[in-house]
Amino acid sequence: MSTTTNVEPQGIEPPVEPRVLVVDNPEEEHYVEHHSDAFYVKIAVILALITGLEVALSYNHIGVLFLPVLLTLMAIKFVMVVLFFMHLRFDSKWFNFAFWTGVILAIGVYSGALATFKFFIE
Repeated sequence: MSTTTNVEPQGIEPPVEPRVLVVDNPEEEHYVEHHSDAFYVKIAVILALITGLEVALSYNHIGVLFLPVLLTLMAIKFVMVVLFFMHLRFDSKWFNFAFWTGVILAIGVYSGALATFKFFIE
């Protein structure tokens, strides 16, 4: 009767996924698994498709829905770029808070300026 054993070659380590060091608290460090290149290509393709939809909408008149649909598509693209390409999702919670606070303030100031010029009243 023969027995077989699994022998692993010495010196060869399995491939490791890239990891990102996240430091929210200097006393606590943890790593987050980083996405592959294929994942970012998929995100880029999705962004390109949304951009194509925006361009198609600019040539087709859909009435009063034009601006809300375009703004919604713009917001989706903005969030995707910020979360994945700017790696805000993997960054410190303080950077995340500072960024989104700035975005909300900018939207408020911009909306206030447009309201001053009666942009929202037809």
